[in-house]
Amino acid sequence: MTLGVIFAEQALLSEGWADDVRIEIGPEGDITAVETDAAAGDAWRAAGPVIAGMPNLHSHAFQRAMAGLTEQTGAAEGAGEDSFWTWRKLMYGFVGKLTPAEVEAIAAQLYVEMLKSGYTAVAEFHYLHHDPEGRPYGDLAEMSECVIAAARNTGIGMTLLPVLYGAGGFGGRPAAAGQRRFLNDPDRFLALIGLLRQRHGKSPQLRIGIAPHSLRAVTPEMLSAAVAGLRGMDATAPIHIHIAEQTKEVEDCLAWSGQRPVAWLLAHQPVDAHWCLVHATHMTEDETKGLAASGAVAGLCPTTEANLGDGFFPAETFFGAHGRFGIGSDSHISVSPLEELRWLEYGQRLVTRRRNVLRPGQGSEGHIGASLWRAALAGGALAAGRPLGAIAPGLRADLVVLDGEAPGLFGRERDFLLDALVFAGNQNPVRDVFVGGRQVVEEGHHIAEHAVLARFRGAMSSLLA
Repeated sequence: MTLGVIFAEQALLSEGWADDVRIEIGPEGDITAVETDAAAGDAWRAAGPVIAGMPNLHSHAFQRAMAGLTEQTGAAEGAGEDSFWTWRKLMYGFVGKLTPAEVEAIAAQLYVEMLKSGYTAVAEFHYLHHDPEGRPYGDLAEMSECVIAAARNTGIGMTLLPVLYGAGGFGGRPAAAGQRRFLNDPDRFLALIGLLRQRHGKSPQLRIGIAPHSLRAVTPEMLSAAVAGLRGMDATAPIHIHIAEQTKEVEDCLAWSGQRPVAWLLAHQPVDAHWCLVHATHMTEDETKGLAASGAVAGLCPTTEANLGDGFFPAETFFGAHGRFGIGSDSHISVSPLEELRWLEYGQRLVTRRRNVLRPGQGSEGHIGASLWRAALAGGALAAGRPLGAIAPGLRADLVVLDGEAPGLFGRERDFLLDALVFAGNQNPVRDVFVGGRQVVEEGHHIAEHAVLARFRGAMSSLLA
C-alpha cells in the first residue's frame, strides 16, 4: 500500500518533536509537505509516534547465512587462537559455495529482518562478483542484480557499493584462492559500475557508489583509478572503505608504507563528506581528529566489531571533534539499530568506567539515546548518498511507526522515548514501516515475510547439507 498522507499525533521532524503532524507524500515516494498542529482529515493515522527510518550503512548480505556458525573454538583448520583472521578463513570457505539464487534468497531474508527492525535503507558492501572458480558470469552484474532484486522485492532502499578487490595484502600481494570470486582489475570494475548506472541510475530507491575493499586489498594505483573513474561518472557518489579494523592491519600498513592506515588514506586521497571509513577502530588521536575534520562518516558496527574481537572505536575523542558517524549491521549477527547504538555507548562506558559518555550532535539536551539516534540518522543518510534521515520536504518518505504501548516505551514521550528505545529492553517496538511512502511492514509483519522465509530456508538447507 502506498499512501498520500500520513497523520501522526507525535513525530520527530528535522527540527525536533512536533504534535499533530500531516506528512504529504508525492507519487515518487518523496515527502512533499509537512504540517504541524494540523487536523488529520482523511489521512492514514499512525498508531504511535513516527520517526525517520534508520539507514544501515554497512552490510555484507550473504554473511547473514553464516551467523552463529563460527562460534566454536578452533573452528578454522589449523587456527590456533581464534581471531578475525581465522574467522575470515571460514568465511572464504562458505562464500565459495553460494549460487546467485542463494545469494538473492539470503539477502531478501536479511532485508525483511532489517525492515522489521526499523532499518529502511541499506548500503550493501558487495564483493561477491564471480562464479566459484573466479570466472565472470556472462552478465558482469549477475551477482549485483541478485541483491538489487532482493532489495526491490522486499521494499528496502539501497546504496549498492560494488567492491574493488585486487590483492591479497599490502603492496599488491597475490590474492588467495578463497578470494577469487571477489577479484577485478580497475577497468572491469569501472565497466561494472557503468553498467549498473546505465540500468538503475534513475531509480529513486537505488544509488550506485563504490567500495575499494581496504588498503590491503587494493594498490594505491587501483584505488586512484577507481576513485577517478567514479568521479568521472558521478561527482558526489559515495565511496566506502574498510580501514584500521584490526591491529595486525595497522602493523602491516606501517611495515608497507611507514604510515598507519587512516593517516595514509587522508594523505593520499581526497577524503571528504562523500566517503565512509568503515570501522576505523585503531586510530591515534591525530588520526581521529583528522578523520573528523575531513567530514567523512565513520561507519560503526559495534555488534560485529565485538563478535570479531576488533576493539573499541575512539568515539569520545571523535565526537568531541564533531565527527560524523552512522551504524551498520555488517556480518548480521545482530540486525537491530537499537543494539548497535546501545553497544556503541556501552563499549565506551566499559572503557572509561563512566555513564552517559557519548554526546554527538546538538539538540538532544543531554539525552544519550536521543542524541545517538539523531546523529546516526544524519550520518547514515550522508554515507548512503540518498535524501534520507529525517522527516522533511524533499526527503524520502522512509518512516517508522513505533508501538507506544510496548512495555519499554509506555509513558515515555519525545527524547525520553528515544532514550527508552535505545536502552530499555530487547523487545522490538517497531509497529509499521514505510519506504518511499509504501507500507512494507504492518503491525510488525513484513508483507512478503512468509514467501521470503521459505526461499531462505531452501537456500540454507542446500548450503548446510
